[in-house]
Amino acid sequence: MDAQEAKRLREAYDRDGYVIVRNAIDPALAAEAVGHVAWLLEKNPDLKPEDLHHWLVPNDPFWVRLVSDPRLLDLASVFIGPEVALFASHYICKPPKTGRAVLWHQDGSYWPLKPMEVTTLWLACGPSTRENGCMRVIPGTHKLELQEMKENREVDSVLGSEIEAKFVDESRAVDLELAPGDVSIHNPQIVHGSEANVSDQWRYGLTIRYIPPTTQITVEGAGCPFLFRGEPRPGINDYHPRPKFVEGKHYPFAGCENWK
Repeated sequence: MDAQEAKRLREAYDRDGYVIVRNAIDPALAAEAVGHVAWLLEKNPDLKPEDLHHWLVPNDPFWVRLVSDPRLLDLASVFIGPEVALFASHYICKPPKTGRAVLWHQDGSYWPLKPMEVTTLWLACGPSTRENGCMRVIPGTHKLELQEMKENREVDSVLGSEIEAKFVDESRAVDLELAPGDVSIHNPQIVHGSEANVSDQWRYGLTIRYIPPTTQITVEGAGCPFLFRGEPRPGINDYHPRPKFVEGKHYPFAGCENWK
């Protein structure tokens, strides 16, 4: 990525609170991620496809390989600087017909980060469309201060909570339709959500939350911190070591022999 493209991305992000990058990774890696989801669900039969959370990451070589891909780290560095760490990652995959909605919310309201210097790359591993419940954002709402999310158990949703309706103008909502390998990148304060999956097609998405090593995770166990670029800061975060691939134990992937 050249300096002009980085400048364009940052200007759009600062103006709207989000930006889309097409073909951020290659189709083969996106397809591997879809296979990874199937493998995870087989290994964790009690988890719903929307609930493949950060606690699975530290001992999963493919997951760490994916979120440390240099192409994704280059994108993250446009928004948080050249030093890049992982706060957390989470597959939110919606099965056909039954995939749950994500109510309108601000990510940063849930996160124990100080300061709130963080950006999210939402990676489409398969097609993400209006019909299968793609992410929706309300442009410009990243300028809204973080609000307290209110519990809502009347709707079957992933988070079980939402922002107050007075902060939501659905007439301005934009559907972020993505092809496999595309990413959307969004600010922790932007109001966003997604509808239930009413289609016959899976929606495979991976959230990746990147922070600089100057941002502290203030609650132990709240994330899965890895340091990918830069130096650790004294007293700020304990980072996991890179997991080693063990044949028969871990999901096999292209290049896994380099993770032993």
